[in-house]
Amino acid sequence: MEDKEPLAEPVHVGEKRTCPEEDSEHIAKRAKVQDEANGSHATKRTEDDKEELEGEEEEEALEECDGEGESFADMMKYGLSEVDVGICKFVSEHNGFSGILKERYSDFVVNEISKEGKIVRLDDLSVPVEPEHPGVVGSVYLFDLVLIVICSVKTSYPGLETKTEERDGKKFIVAYHAAGKKALAAPRKHSWPKNRGSFCHFVLYKENKDTMDAINVLSKFLRVRPNVFSYMGTKDKRAITVQEIAVLKISAERLAHLNKCLMNFKLGNFSYKKHPLKLGELQGNHFTVVLRNISGSDEQVEHAMTSLRATGFINYYGMQRFGTTAVATHQVGRSILQNNWSEVMDLILKPRPGAEKGYLVKCREEWAQTQDPEAALKKLPVKRCVEGQLLRGLSKYGKNNIITAFGLIPRNNRLMYIHSYQSFVWNTMVSRRVEAYGLKAVEGDLVLKGGTAHVLSAEEAEKESIHDIVMPLPGFDVIYPTHEVGKGYRDMLAADNLDIDNMRHKVKDYSLAGAYRRILIRPSDVSWEVIHYDDARVPLVYTDVEKLENKPLPVYLTEGKYRALKMEFSLPPSTYATMAIREVLKMDTSIKNQTQLNTVWLN
Repeated sequence: MEDKEPLAEPVHVGEKRTCPEEDSEHIAKRAKVQDEANGSHATKRTEDDKEELEGEEEEEALEECDGEGESFADMMKYGLSEVDVGICKFVSEHNGFSGILKERYSDFVVNEISKEGKIVRLDDLSVPVEPEHPGVVGSVYLFDLVLIVICSVKTSYPGLETKTEERDGKKFIVAYHAAGKKALAAPRKHSWPKNRGSFCHFVLYKENKDTMDAINVLSKFLRVRPNVFSYMGTKDKRAITVQEIAVLKISAERLAHLNKCLMNFKLGNFSYKKHPLKLGELQGNHFTVVLRNISGSDEQVEHAMTSLRATGFINYYGMQRFGTTAVATHQVGRSILQNNWSEVMDLILKPRPGAEKGYLVKCREEWAQTQDPEAALKKLPVKRCVEGQLLRGLSKYGKNNIITAFGLIPRNNRLMYIHSYQSFVWNTMVSRRVEAYGLKAVEGDLVLKGGTAHVLSAEEAEKESIHDIVMPLPGFDVIYPTHEVGKGYRDMLAADNLDIDNMRHKVKDYSLAGAYRRILIRPSDVSWEVIHYDDARVPLVYTDVEKLENKPLPVYLTEGKYRALKMEFSLPPSTYATMAIREVLKMDTSIKNQTQLNTVWLN
């Protein structure tokens, strides 16, 4: 898993510009290791059209709400800090220094590492040229020698048109049906070539959007459901990210056409395969990160980065796992596990300080005053957020049936809460483990042998590396360390009125099997350099798109007003780059702290 929440105030960017061709018709549980076409006279709309129209109305309402309430910096003073979620310890001995993370979203670049171990790059925007497929009406490439054949064919197939193109010094005749761009943009399902893989794989480059937002934008333009897309992992929002995506029976031509329509997106490296992608198939992610306005000396930077490469960092769950407001997601998760549904409802809907849009504030105030889900829902232009979905459920099923009402929230969102609680427990316990026993394996620690957890004896501990030690996320299918930290798990859950020996819930979805997670992670492919610059907003990373467009490399000064640390490293899945950066800086990476740094520097 990667960072998915901003670490500084988001920059509003446009997601699209209208495609001229489409403008008129666009409507708008075993335990495991956690590495991981409407006509002009139509009288009805389909459900999809209703959803898209609702989405557009929500976007308009959002624009009207922009600018309401406190500034982002003021709101974030109520946010969580690292100690609030169990993040307390460091493993290196160097003196920390300050630096600003994600001052620009282009300061944080993520390239997926494929299941073959290659860093995914966007370096080819061309559409694959395919040979002729008998019996398929589509784009067919023929040599000049068969012109006369084309003429004969056109008499047999009215509407077939041709044009000559020159590619790589060779002439081709392109044959296509004259039904026009509309027909080409939405080919019939039966026209998909039989010997072409059903899935078009492509590399998606995106800026300042998370993976699901990007998929929703693509599906909206292609007029398909989001579930025809598959991917190996979700990526950050406030970042530039590059990852592989697969889509069912959408041609490379259609996908490439979106490059003319969308801002902050680029699609390329197209290929056809017989299989989709699966979550978790990736080997990890490669990060290029710029920390601006650093205070550390060159010697401090060298010491910090050398330690990161040699020892690594504590594999904490990052701040984005726990939300951005005063009500943390793990608090909701704890209430779910306690079967305290009135508190679940209250935690999600009650007024709270922190980073919230004005419309959410009004919705919460209405709920606090009236406890009327329909009245609160009317204050909410974005009905598809968690609050809106819960209010819809309460309106439909009543406040005496909160479990069913809560079920209207998508499953992944519901599970996020209990996984957040597990993460909170893990963070807290690993901090205790490092405090108690340091960076060596000890008797009672756990290691994995063939996927099964094994308790180390004193003799075995002498031969084990700290990098092999794992700790459990609580659940019914894990074991716990047999030293004092194991007892700490039991005490912590008991204090939360939870029975560590009974982690099965009466609602099956909320039963926790548990998992194991390594204590320390050592990054690979670590490199770094200190950069001097004068302009706080000058780009300091050379992106895949800039390379494709042959833009000049960033110019680094030998001396400048500011200094930045540019670092690169690779991490396995389900680890947080922000926690590696935290180890380098030895400072709080929460939005609360980073926003304060941004405000001081920029003001």
